[in-house]
Amino acid sequence: MDLLNTLVDKGLRRELPTREEALAVLATSDDELLDVVAAAGKVRRQWFGRRVKLNYLVNLKSGLCPEDCSYCSQRLGSKAEILKYTWLKPEEASQAAAAGVAGGAKRVCLVASGRGPTDRDVDRVGKTIAAIKEQNEGVEVCACLGLLSDGQAERLKDAGADAYNHNLNTSEATYGQITRTHTYADRVDTVQKAHAAGLSACSGLIAGMGESDEDLVDVVYSLRGLDPDSVPVNFLIPFEGTPLAKEWNLTPQRALRILAMVRFVCPDVEVRLAGGREVHLRSMQPLALHLVNSIFLGDYLTSEGQAGQADLDMIADAGFEVEGAGTSTLPAHRSDVAAAAAPAGGCGAHDGAPVCGPAGAADSAGTAGCGSACGGCSGHAEAAPVAARADAGAVRPDLVAVRRRGAGTDLAPNA
Repeated sequence: MDLLNTLVDKGLRRELPTREEALAVLATSDDELLDVVAAAGKVRRQWFGRRVKLNYLVNLKSGLCPEDCSYCSQRLGSKAEILKYTWLKPEEASQAAAAGVAGGAKRVCLVASGRGPTDRDVDRVGKTIAAIKEQNEGVEVCACLGLLSDGQAERLKDAGADAYNHNLNTSEATYGQITRTHTYADRVDTVQKAHAAGLSACSGLIAGMGESDEDLVDVVYSLRGLDPDSVPVNFLIPFEGTPLAKEWNLTPQRALRILAMVRFVCPDVEVRLAGGREVHLRSMQPLALHLVNSIFLGDYLTSEGQAGQADLDMIADAGFEVEGAGTSTLPAHRSDVAAAAAPAGGCGAHDGAPVCGPAGAADSAGTAGCGSACGGCSGHAEAAPVAARADAGAVRPDLVAVRRRGAGTDLAPNA
């Protein structure tokens, strides 16, 4: 297939595909799916071998968010029956993180619901980072606290944070249909603040919210332009009690095509399979390992994930290996989390080659409020022209398990 051969060649050279080529990946048929996976798998192996990085979420503060993100179970007005609690103490968060590290996690992601942290919150998270790093030598810590104010990224960096997550989630053109309490530009600004502070930027998307192929390509190209080190790909978990509860738009085949497109556009970036993989990929999850090089282990923010041991068995059975703490995640030409991040606004993955020009540069400029979008939160508020269409599928509560164990409860996490 000429398209796939072209995309493999570009991926091996870290060259940006055209938008038409990216759209063509999403338009391939189910008969071509294994060819698409095999092609993107060549690009994945070129830059990451057969390593899989494990990440573990610690939900520092759950629910009660003032933002109105339609996908989120923690949003303003959400009726989802999720865990709700205020800030975990540093020692509690450290204990939760230790469970993930014991299961093989290399990075701990500290997430808190809300529009953004106060300066007091930043101090609180700094103490939590210190407690986690004291107990778990060599672990990476990524903070996900929402929109950052001036100087807060630098303070998190000084406190020991390695990375900061803030997802763009969807295209700039449709962002206002998903969230109204903050803007897409707000989200981009926070990613740029993290970059400028020397934090490893982590920013991704949520697929399955009723967006078009063009929207998916737009947000991935925007991410490429922001040059994050890691790109989490979430698949909407349509929680009952949120505006997007009936948005069941994905099949396993569709999810795999989306992951392949992201890999072709971001060939040498850590592509992370995040929230919703169990719900939408189901038994085809092992195929996704040929496209992504990173997954979350165990539970997500407000939903239960696959059992940690099942994740480890899946990785081994598919012929992959868990990435160790002593191994650099990113290829040598990219900065790893220990190094200073490249300046925001341009792709740092090309050694100066002009392949990120107008066709590849982001044509959007970010936003985003709640920090809880990190690994699979399903939403933050009530705006939603995209939501609840009359032709949408029925709610599938049998596929959505609300999280009832883990940090903030007396039940052990599943790692």
